[in-house]
Amino acid sequence: MTDYDRLRVLVPDHLGLARGKYLPWRRAERGTSMCVGNWLLDYRREILEVEIGIDPTGFPDVDAVYSMDDVRPCWEDGTAVVVADVEFHGEPYSVSARGALKRAVADWEALGYSPKVGLELEAYVFEPDGDGGWQPRETPSAFVYGTGIMADPDGLIAELMRRAEACELPVESINSEFDFPQWELTLEFDDAVKAVDDIFLFQQLARETAFEAGLRLTFMGKPIAEKVGSGIHVNLSLVDDNGDNALIDESTDDGLSTLAHRCVAGLMAHHEGLAALCAPTVNAYKRLQIASLAGLYANWGYDHRCAAVRIPPHRGVATRIEHRMPDGAANPYIATAAVLQAARLGVVGELDSPEPERGDGIESINTDRRVGEHLGAALDDLESDVALVEAVGSDLVANLVAIKRHEWASYRAAHPEWTKTVETITDWEMEWYFPFH
Repeated sequence: MTDYDRLRVLVPDHLGLARGKYLPWRRAERGTSMCVGNWLLDYRREILEVEIGIDPTGFPDVDAVYSMDDVRPCWEDGTAVVVADVEFHGEPYSVSARGALKRAVADWEALGYSPKVGLELEAYVFEPDGDGGWQPRETPSAFVYGTGIMADPDGLIAELMRRAEACELPVESINSEFDFPQWELTLEFDDAVKAVDDIFLFQQLARETAFEAGLRLTFMGKPIAEKVGSGIHVNLSLVDDNGDNALIDESTDDGLSTLAHRCVAGLMAHHEGLAALCAPTVNAYKRLQIASLAGLYANWGYDHRCAAVRIPPHRGVATRIEHRMPDGAANPYIATAAVLQAARLGVVGELDSPEPERGDGIESINTDRRVGEHLGAALDDLESDVALVEAVGSDLVANLVAIKRHEWASYRAAHPEWTKTVETITDWEMEWYFPFH
């Protein structure tokens, strides 16, 4: 790695933003630190009086800790990049999003299983509107599962795919999605932490590649009122000590093991509580609407995209559980940790999965349980789910809830009537989220 001039050290914060530093290559092995005050900030850089797991007096440092074995090529010339853990006085920092995912993995490993994860991203391309703002990129010849220049007239998607491969970010597939100019961007399945690190870095690469081209790529859950939303679908499987997919049982009618059904049961039992962790913005609840294929209701089904939890038809090593609720602007570490922990709670609690969704999931739905109407209600549901809070991490959840309650209050001050704005993407949302997601 002697060809590199510098190392870019990145840390995912509570909002999913990539906090970091550049280090000259000669100092790369020494590591670095950053101010814990980052975990006191909202999107507008307001310093809030919220829990951060330690005494914030004097704004002490936390350490960004990494192994040089995890360093990989960056998309910037002469630069390598690494995702770091966060420690305070030599111990894992309790509010770290990556730390929450590592705890979830460790909790599963204590049961004898290694979680594997694959994440599917959705994003829209925006272009300048000629008046200092941004508008959806005009690609009128694009269609669902489209490829080629008519869907990607600027070559943006082709370029970010090339860059991803060069940066050891393994793309599985990319195609245009339901509404233009939306894209689905999927990376390969891997160990949970490795897979989420890949997605985290890919999101930075994608947004920066678009920025370089004079465009914007946004993962906001609902950036355009009249078009479908964007999510992060979390696909998970579990490997046992023999290296086999533990979700499989070929002797059952559906080919799924008791373990798989208990995972589904856990996701159903904690459906409402999961929302604030998987859909943590005001804008996310513009996406979580009826007929949105986004996981509004607490239902699951076989190859059913209108259910919150879909069991794809593939069996054998490809058997997996797909959770469709997470919003495109969610912190991928927190969302994945929450999904893994909710599934695990179903296993340790020996819960039984409810009946699968047999209706269309739009006009015919087999449950009336759904996520909260808005972010404020979702935060209430999360705090009420004590088991999920403890599993994900009490300090992390306390920090996130306090930050998000401030966010919700700010929105309500600008827009007191939520029901009147569900079909409108407000300037407030675009100002708070579009620059960062």
